[in-house]
Amino acid sequence: MINRKSAILSYFVILILFLMGCSSEKHSSPKSPEQDEQVTLTFWYDNAGVHRTAVWENLIEKFEKKYPHINIEYEGFLKDSAKSKFDAAIAIGNGPDVASLYTSWLPEYTSRDALLPLDTQFTEWGEREKINPDTIAFNRSMIEDGRLYGIPYSQNLDVLWVRKDWLEQSNLSSPKTWDDFFKTVEALTDKEKNRYGYSIRGGAGSSFQLQRMMYAYSGISDYLIDGKSTIDNPLHIEFLKKYFALYRNYTPISDITNDYSSMLEEFDNNNVGMIQHNIGSFGQHSKFLSPDEFMVIPLPESIDGHYVVEDGNTMNFSIFKQTEHPEEAWTFLSFLASQEAQSYWNKEVGQMPTHADVFEEQWAKEAPHLQTALQVYTDPETKFFEPPFYLTDYTTIRTTLVEPGIQEVLSGNKTVEEFLEEWSTVIEETYGRYEEYKVHTNRH
Repeated sequence: MINRKSAILSYFVILILFLMGCSSEKHSSPKSPEQDEQVTLTFWYDNAGVHRTAVWENLIEKFEKKYPHINIEYEGFLKDSAKSKFDAAIAIGNGPDVASLYTSWLPEYTSRDALLPLDTQFTEWGEREKINPDTIAFNRSMIEDGRLYGIPYSQNLDVLWVRKDWLEQSNLSSPKTWDDFFKTVEALTDKEKNRYGYSIRGGAGSSFQLQRMMYAYSGISDYLIDGKSTIDNPLHIEFLKKYFALYRNYTPISDITNDYSSMLEEFDNNNVGMIQHNIGSFGQHSKFLSPDEFMVIPLPESIDGHYVVEDGNTMNFSIFKQTEHPEEAWTFLSFLASQEAQSYWNKEVGQMPTHADVFEEQWAKEAPHLQTALQVYTDPETKFFEPPFYLTDYTTIRTTLVEPGIQEVLSGNKTVEEFLEEWSTVIEETYGRYEEYKVHTNRH
């Protein structure tokens, strides 16, 4: 896998210039194709909810007014069940025309020949140079044939959401180091008032968040070194022993099954003082809390003194191969990836756009969560670790081994050492098969 740190820094330095008031050329949207025939496209979204569904419906309404011959049928899935819905549809060749997909899904779905390569369309698109080039390079780098199967439209970063009002009531400062983090969790806990300092995500989706915390703590930026996983590194053992020890003592007992929505509810309903989640939480927190009640801060720098974040943390638009209307599907995709649509979606949801011109807009300059993300991404000392998304079994390992393993540790049925050793071993074995396959098929 290639090192893209310099490209990332260059991109976000440009964004800093935009935030200081630079302007740039605007590009027109794709021309409407011939409107002789009414076309219906299906669009699937993998993390639906009331608010996000309304955002998509508004964008679809704008698109259909602009392209009246194209009708969009939207279907949104809950995050925890979305993968199984897509998997089943691919198995019977009945996927959508266009979909939003996690970056980690792209290698698996391309290996199953489910997606349409988008290189030609992207090259001809007027706004292609505005899309963060590092996200494009990353998407290509993890696909065996090196082609582009997903256009990134939203970038994310895990952060700490903190109850600012709780800190003020306790005369505490926001945590800046990992020692501060653990001390703050303890200090904010008051069980008599049913207040806990923190909430651990122990249910669906827990593996991604835990992994990001581990590498943020250790400072390690290599996921695999000569085929050996760093997951069971002693620093990760050290961290998880302290981290999991928070459970039940300084976190709710329900954490063992909490998914992200339950965790966010605990935070917004005055039950916990701090959570780890991504910047996309901003929209929900803003609905329930006033600006003086919550704040966003980066995960602390590693014990070596630098930020470590996950590479490739984006959402992407893809076209499924079985579509009967690839031109219209691209028209819809390019509309959603445009400055106008990215601005609206990311502003409403609270995530970071991949379109450079959006950062010129006033809302982006003033958004605290985007400023926090830029602080991390533009820090010259920031390092990036790259999970092996290119392993087609990677998602399965997370959901069937790692996430149940987290619950076993929290319940006391498995030690941290056993958990990390099992996780590391499976990654190494899967990587070994991947390397053997490349040798036998002469693919590099």
